[in-house]
Amino acid sequence: MTTELPGTSRPGGRTERTRVAVLRATLDLLAEVGFSDLTVEAVAERSGVHKTTVYRRWESREGLVAAALRFGAGEPWSPADTGSLVADLRRMALDVVHALTTPGQRELPTAAVLAAFQSERAAEALRDFYQDRHARAALIVERAAARGEVPADTDPDEVTRTVCGPVFYRLFVSREPVSEETAEIAAEAGAAAARAGVLSRRLPGNGDGG
Repeated sequence: MTTELPGTSRPGGRTERTRVAVLRATLDLLAEVGFSDLTVEAVAERSGVHKTTVYRRWESREGLVAAALRFGAGEPWSPADTGSLVADLRRMALDVVHALTTPGQRELPTAAVLAAFQSERAAEALRDFYQDRHARAALIVERAAARGEVPADTDPDEVTRTVCGPVFYRLFVSREPVSEETAEIAAEAGAAAARAGVLSRRLPGNGDGG
């Protein structure tokens, strides 16, 4: 799937300014009102771009939200490199906790997760975002393996899921509060599982079933 938007032009040109205005307005409204109450008309009014232009380029609310999520995913992020697996995982877990709990910042990622349950195009955009973040976070495990902290066949994606999963579970399933302590525990658990070889890559057919 291409992530290039219809009607894009050279950076800084009129078409690019229009694109940025519309997508930023979409992200703002998604955070404020959620996917269900977001409308193309509201985005057009907020961005100052005629709704006919918005419909022509993005076709629907679903197209707008998917494009906006990909636009918002461009924010730079790189994992910590402290020289310690557990410290790097702790920093990653803290980044997630802060992003999902800081007032004025938490509204958008929360709305994006909820939108993914209501729109397949939003879900695809969110999957792309997390695949990108997983690829970046893989450096943590690769460095740890090079230092001999974890087995060479440790699966970086499984480590990321093990560390970040408890945060998302508390926020979106059990609706429990999360804190820096939550991040600490998740990082310690992920590091321990990785060191023990529990999170090694599994070849097809190598399950433990009888």
